[in-house]
Parts: sequence; C-alpha cells; structure tokens
Amino acid sequence: MKKGMTILYEVHNNLYVNLTNKCPCACTFCLRQNMDSVTGNEDDTLWLEHEPSVDEVKAEFDKFDLNKYEEVVFCGYGEPTERLDALLEVAAFVKEKYGKKIRVNTNGLANLIWERDTTKDFSGLVDTISISLNTPDAKKYQEIVRSKFGDISFEAMLKFAGDVKHYVPNVILSTVDTTISHDEEAKCKEICDSLRVTYRIRPWED
Repeated sequence: MKKGMTILYEVHNNLYVNLTNKCPCACTFCLRQNMDSVTGNEDDTLWLEHEPSVDEVKAEFDKFDLNKYEEVVFCGYGEPTERLDALLEVAAFVKEKYGKKIRVNTNGLANLIWERDTTKDFSGLVDTISISLNTPDAKKYQEIVRSKFGDISFEAMLKFAGDVKHYVPNVILSTVDTTISHDEEAKCKEICDSLRVTYRIRPWED
C-alpha cells in the first residue's frame, strides 16, 4: 500500500475530496482493495499519510481552477462522514468561495457512526447525497458490505436516506449495473419509491 497526500483529485468533470481512509465497512467490491488510486496515475495514491486538517484541504483548492468542475464531491478512500465536522466546514467554504454544487458519496451509516441523527447537519450545504444501496435484501447487504455495525446497518441506511431528503434537495440510492438481477433492481426501485428518493443504476467501474 503506497501512501501520499492526494487530498483533491479529478474524475470526469468533478473535483473529489479525499478526507479520510476510515470506513465502518469492508465492502467486497471496494476498489481500494485492489488499487491505490482511481485517477489512472499511480502517484495519486488515495491512501493518506495523515488525515488532512481543514486548513490543508482549503489550501489545496488554490491549486485547481474550480470553473472546470460541475460538482465538488466528497468521496475518497474512506467514508467521508467519518469526518463529518470537517466535511461540513469544507463544504461551507466551497459554497461561499466558489459557489459550486456539493455532493457526498456515502454508505449512509453516519447516524451509526456518530450515534445521533446527523441528517439536519447537511442542510444548506449539500446539494446531493448519493448512498450505496447495493441490494434490496438486508441479509445480503451485510454479506456484501460487512459493516462493523452488523445487521442493523441496512435499516439504518434506509432511515438515513428517508430522513435526509428533508434537508438535501437530491437524495440518490444506487446499485451497480450487472451486480444484481433485474428482479432485484425492480425491488430496489420499489424501496426508493417508498422513500421518495431517486434510484440510480450506476455503471460498473473496473
């Protein structure tokens, strides 16, 4: 495992923020199990030598032309809500200084991580929250995600999605194309409809 200090990195038309390598899950499909980076540049390892301070993260934005990007996305080699306070402070900074849309890619387990309802914290700062649903089945979910919180994780993730939609304009639950059957995708769509959030089947990324 190669470590470095890649705090911000580009993917397509977005700028991604890598805040932490901590995660309560050990997903069977996680890219970080097989590679050190997703940028195509082996020098851009997303394994951090240390968690960057908020000031370090803010300073990194000076190195990029923010006009190039559609969104600033909190998503790296860890669960961004593990550093919720830092995430919110950086999001506020980006909103105020650059006026960019903010997305958080998450496993939806922030309430379990912090042992409280975190959903209101995102209000006014985050435009989109994208949550990994993975499967419509709670038992299979735990087998895939291997959350340290155990069997309560699936329902906690769904509750987070249903609650956070009151504070964030766009809430998405996603699965990965080709990883589940069409019948399972239909069940995922039913779950999303019942929660009144968006269902997205995202492409598989090697």
